Amino acid sequence: MQKLSVIAVATLVLAGCTMEPWYHRPAAPVSQSFPEGGVYATQPGQPGGAPNGRSANGAAATDIGWRDFFVDPRLQKLVEIALKNNRDLRVSVLNVEAARAQYQITRAQLMPSINAVGTESRTRSPTDLAQFPQSNPYSIYNVGLQASWEIDFWGRIRSLKDQALAEYLSTAQARKAAEISLVSQVAEQYLTMLADDELLKVTQETLKTAQDSYNITKAQFDNGTGTELDLRQAQSVVETAQANLQAQMRARAQAENALVLLIGEPLPADLPPGLPLGSQDLLTDIPEGLPSDLLTRRPDIMEAEQTLLAANANIGAARAAFFPKISLTAAFGTESLSLGGLFHAGTAAWSFAPQVALPIFQGGSNIANLQLANVQKRIEIANYEKAIQSAFREVADGLAARGTYEQQIAALQRNTFANQRSLDLSELRYKNGVDSYLSVLTAQTSLYSAQQTLVQTQLARQNNLVDLYRALGGGWIEHAGETPRPADAPVDYGAASAPVAASAATAG
Repeated sequence: MQKLSVIAVATLVLAGCTMEPWYHRPAAPVSQSFPEGGVYATQPGQPGGAPNGRSANGAAATDIGWRDFFVDPRLQKLVEIALKNNRDLRVSVLNVEAARAQYQITRAQLMPSINAVGTESRTRSPTDLAQFPQSNPYSIYNVGLQASWEIDFWGRIRSLKDQALAEYLSTAQARKAAEISLVSQVAEQYLTMLADDELLKVTQETLKTAQDSYNITKAQFDNGTGTELDLRQAQSVVETAQANLQAQMRARAQAENALVLLIGEPLPADLPPGLPLGSQDLLTDIPEGLPSDLLTRRPDIMEAEQTLLAANANIGAARAAFFPKISLTAAFGTESLSLGGLFHAGTAAWSFAPQVALPIFQGGSNIANLQLANVQKRIEIANYEKAIQSAFREVADGLAARGTYEQQIAALQRNTFANQRSLDLSELRYKNGVDSYLSVLTAQTSLYSAQQTLVQTQLARQNNLVDLYRALGGGWIEHAGETPRPADAPVDYGAASAPVAASAATAG
């Protein structure tokens, strides 16, 4: 009895071992701090920074809810609709469920499988070999339980289970990244629509002014007091504005179509009123922290690390394939030559069949599988390091742009004012006969260009803030201060899709 206990304990201990390499997180291949000085010195909340940015009270982007970051009530409603209806996000949720089911399938292989079986076999033996010639052929009926179990001495199944778990967690992080990306995409597409509205307004005003100038110039030409050169120059401004108007109307319609695709339904008629582009008050003071913080803030980096962990576990399974596979098969039930005698006394039957299978010749497949597993791990190390580098670059780009856009827009606003005054003075001098119409045309073209550049730069500034918010891991929670959800626990989609059964914390 003591000997059997020792064997049982040894079996359980060995079954808990794996041949996976000891995992060490690769060092982050980036600087220990984000760039400083130069364009990075003009940050909101710092000396010399832009004074008009709202303060985030030192909260990290991951702690700033998207309803606090985006104050436009129309945009908030659109984000809410997108999180419920976006089809790409639904696919991400279903991918998490599929990965969780695959993990459960793999984990179940660690346990014995038990089946209830009932069989009938009909046999005929040669007459001279039959034990009972008078009943040849004969039937055998069997009812009972069959159990089989592969003892995971070398950790092959446990490594496969670890691999499936890491892949599940990786998929959950991918779903989280998809949700953050969706929030930023909706915001950027909405801001693009606002910019298109501003450009349409600028072009319509320019077209009206140009048309008025053209009418005056044409009247002068018809009366013989103006030249055809002035007429054609005035016409060129009108036609250019007309062409731009059509292009911008097309861009506006396409931007709305893109937003409809993101939210997963036509734009509701009861959306709350929104704010114009110039009145968007996005948070600008978002503390960037240290590059090492990105490892826990960015779901795409955590996704890449889980994929690396899955590749590391796969090496353990490939190593274990070189060792014997030990399995136990047992059956217990009743057996009889007649169906009615199955449960009579003396019909009990059982079998116990241990099996050891040692690979001797596999054509080199086990060696190749181990080599492949090692190569795949090196690939995932490179992917993990690239994810960190990409995240560092995105944050650095956002920081470089955050302060410079403020000063650029201020300069463009002064430039637009100067061009407006230049046009007013040029029209006055032309009407008084001091200058030719060419000066008016030049001033009008310059003003139109300056107005367009200002709108486009305002859009770029807002998009940069959205990108920086996303790059720092923001967009995951709805309200500041709420408890973050597990990566595999999405918002309540109601009937839109089935909810995920459990979080990553309880999956194992």
